[in-house]
Amino acid sequence: VCFIPGGLDCSISFVSHVLGKVCIHGRQKEILGVLVPRLMDLTNSDCIWQRICWRLVECVPDRWMEAVVLGFVQGAPRADVLSRLLGNLVVKNKKAQFVVTQKMLLLQYGHATAVLQSLLGYLSLDSVRRTLLLRVLQELLETWSSNSAVKHSPPEQQLYISKAILICLSHLKKPEIESCRQELLTSMMVGVKCHLDSSLPQLRRLGMVVAESISLKINTEGPVLKFEYEEDNETRELKSLLVQTPPFCVVPSLPDDDRSEKADAALPLVPESNEKPHTAAAVMPDEELGAELDSDDDLIPYDMSEDKELKIKAPVYIRDCIEVLTGSGSEDLDKWEATIKALESLVRKNPAAVREVSVELAKILLHLEEKTCIEGFVELRQRAQVAVLTTDPIPVAKYLTSQFYSLNYSLRQRMDILDVLVLAAQELSCPKFHGKTKPSGAQKPCIQLLPGSDSSKDWRRIVDERIKSKTRRFVTGQSHVELASCPNEFNSVAGHFFFPLIQHFDRPLTTFDLLGEDHLVLGRLVHTLAILMYLAVNTVAVTAMGKALLEFVWALRFHTDSYVRQGLLSCISSLLLSVPAERILADMTEELLETQSWLGDVVEKDSDGDCRRLALQNLLLMENLKKKLEVLPS
Repeated sequence: VCFIPGGLDCSISFVSHVLGKVCIHGRQKEILGVLVPRLMDLTNSDCIWQRICWRLVECVPDRWMEAVVLGFVQGAPRADVLSRLLGNLVVKNKKAQFVVTQKMLLLQYGHATAVLQSLLGYLSLDSVRRTLLLRVLQELLETWSSNSAVKHSPPEQQLYISKAILICLSHLKKPEIESCRQELLTSMMVGVKCHLDSSLPQLRRLGMVVAESISLKINTEGPVLKFEYEEDNETRELKSLLVQTPPFCVVPSLPDDDRSEKADAALPLVPESNEKPHTAAAVMPDEELGAELDSDDDLIPYDMSEDKELKIKAPVYIRDCIEVLTGSGSEDLDKWEATIKALESLVRKNPAAVREVSVELAKILLHLEEKTCIEGFVELRQRAQVAVLTTDPIPVAKYLTSQFYSLNYSLRQRMDILDVLVLAAQELSCPKFHGKTKPSGAQKPCIQLLPGSDSSKDWRRIVDERIKSKTRRFVTGQSHVELASCPNEFNSVAGHFFFPLIQHFDRPLTTFDLLGEDHLVLGRLVHTLAILMYLAVNTVAVTAMGKALLEFVWALRFHTDSYVRQGLLSCISSLLLSVPAERILADMTEELLETQSWLGDVVEKDSDGDCRRLALQNLLLMENLKKKLEVLPS
């Protein structure tokens, strides 16, 4: 640092120009990484150096102001340090004000939480700058409660805006909250509705957390808004931002004696434990005293240690199960519970009896409601539905797919239908396991190829025996269960699962509109079709399914919900993986060329990161398909 002797005036505009030009040419970290710590030390206790630093930043030309301000904000560790370095720059300079209050908060979302805390804390530390803090909060709430912003901005930006809102709320004082209470309430009601309408669980949870925080701030004395959701690290971090903890306040440590004395002085006086009964008895009213004397505490309890719970015998016939599940008597609740637990195994053991009443049983299970607090009721009912569907696939699939578009069903029931269809399709498409043990990956969906000819089996057997005879094994481990070669049972029923679901998606009902407000179910439907397409590999109907699915995707490709778009892109992946390359080339060439152009637009322009990743993955699959076709002989 150079000093000018004799008290002469000087101008530092040249230094400001040099600083701005260096920062705009990509050397921001190098120069400010040295300059900011040095200025922090000089301005810590010297007001003259504070004025020099303010002047240094104020004289930077507007075309370079953004790079300099951004570097100072990122380099300052705390809000008070940033206030010393910048002063009231955001009030004096319009460019700096735009960068701090607009660009860094609403147009960018890659800054760390600590940078947000420093930035918004800087706005709150001066009375002149607090008006900007209130204006920033208002603009953040407008963006947070905008339906269009929720639909078209990525979840990372929604999280960034939510953090900024909570940090702003932590800096508000009671008079400021009172003055904007109505605006906060209105934004909270509109914003939480937009977020709860989203198909993405992360956005719904963000809306709940922010709405709870706003309610906590504006209703300090009355009841506050409370949602039920699973807390994770993200929600805990968000809630911690609402509590303002000054990082620069250090509490001096006390000696042990002083600490214990002060702690004892701070605690309220509580009577000793052996004095509690006497004190309570002295002030107890007569009514309560009489009630205590009349209590049953002096009765000797029965010894029930050797008692055994009565086991209710579950029905052994399918028709008996139907009678129990459809009965309305409350005296049979234990039998009803035993029936639910035993139904899946009973269905799998008696396939012939199940086929006689399969549709009736599927209808009962679809409408079945929980009568008792049985653990895992939803899973037990779902497993029983899957067992019925895999036992008699065609009639039960026709019934379930027809009910998906019927009236008087809740959204939950419609999504249950989709889940059951997917689980049953996975089970039918996987090979059967012969042996007492199942491999660890038995529950995962897999692709089972059609069996080869007898000659191929003999060839495989001869090679395996030859390898086994020439192999020396020192330790014999646990034998693996081999998958038996068998046909894909999903082959003959894939069309019954797939085509009814894809037929009526564009026909709104009185209580069900897939293309309207029920886009959550539409997203589940699209993902279900993608899974069914993937499981239909090597089936007879796979080409027809692929063509129908491609038309379905093309009709919905510009949907505003990111969850739906992710499902559509998954459909393209399933199609490319399941339909034979020759059939794609022969039957879907023009459609795939148009799809390739659309995928390129998604990679470049889609706001959702998962959509961009899936689109890029599909383009790579198409490139691999093209190379595969070039290698094949004509």
